[in-house]
Amino acid sequence: MLKVAVYDTKSYDRRYFQTEGADSFDWKFHEFRLSAETAATAEGADAVCVFVNDRLDRDCLEALKSHGIRHVALRCAGFNNVDLDAARQAGICITRVPAYSPNAVAEHSVALLMTLNRKIHRAYNRIREQNFSLGGLVGFDLAGKTVGIVGTGKIGQIAARIFTGYGCRILLFDKYPNYEWAGMLGASYVPLEDLTRGADIISLYVPLTPDTHHLIGEKLLRETRKGVFIVNTSRGKLIDTAALINGLKSGQVGGVALDVYEEEEGIFFEDLSERIVQDDELIRLIGFPNVLVTAHQAFLTEEALDKITEVTLANLIEIARGGKPLEGTRL
Repeated sequence: MLKVAVYDTKSYDRRYFQTEGADSFDWKFHEFRLSAETAATAEGADAVCVFVNDRLDRDCLEALKSHGIRHVALRCAGFNNVDLDAARQAGICITRVPAYSPNAVAEHSVALLMTLNRKIHRAYNRIREQNFSLGGLVGFDLAGKTVGIVGTGKIGQIAARIFTGYGCRILLFDKYPNYEWAGMLGASYVPLEDLTRGADIISLYVPLTPDTHHLIGEKLLRETRKGVFIVNTSRGKLIDTAALINGLKSGQVGGVALDVYEEEEGIFFEDLSERIVQDDELIRLIGFPNVLVTAHQAFLTEEALDKITEVTLANLIEIARGGKPLEGTRL
């Protein structure tokens, strides 16, 4: 049986992996994250499986190599937590799940926006306290609004289609435009500056790269429409949190819906209800009445977990056999 050390695991990870891989895998599940300090726990494994907040820097990868690890399987799409150059030098194969469920993430981003806009979360809490008043619950129609979609990969395209169904005008920005698809949708690619100035709502669907780090910062926020709504279900570091807080305080930003946060490591995915959260910016952010945060759950659907399990297990088996990983999954 293939021995795999799995890090940063939750109950749903263990349930899906144990169900699908019972006959072929000897799982060793760890709730803690993989890093240079914890890499020794991979001793005896044939491969390791990691998630978005495991830290695979050069020191970690060299430690894994010393323990005989030749394959790191990411059960996620993002890989900004992996030093790919160091992995190549160590001879470690890195695979990922590039498209587990674009529908899950796109749908969650729209759900966040609708919840924030129509104050569903606040109304829900009121009703539970038998408060049936409507004061402070005024939202706006999405129909007729302009939505700026930043990033038109699979997730961005699905989100654009959903917003089109609401009757929104769609502006698009992507480094690699898909004009044929945009034409069929009735949407327009524009420079980022024009999208920023023209959108009532800006929704982000781009990976984290040096070019997109703090894409939403002081400069861009100064150029938005006053009262713009911002949605981010991609990567936390796309947004400069300090600049975002200033925008909220000044009223330049009218609302923020986030499923990611730039310093989420060690906070998201954890139950900290009995502890004091030490991140002052996060505490300030979630204190605004026009901010809604979920803890990186956009991917969390049955369909997505099925796909993550299917692709991850297939790659683990193929690499162990000396074969090739599934197309598009090797980094």
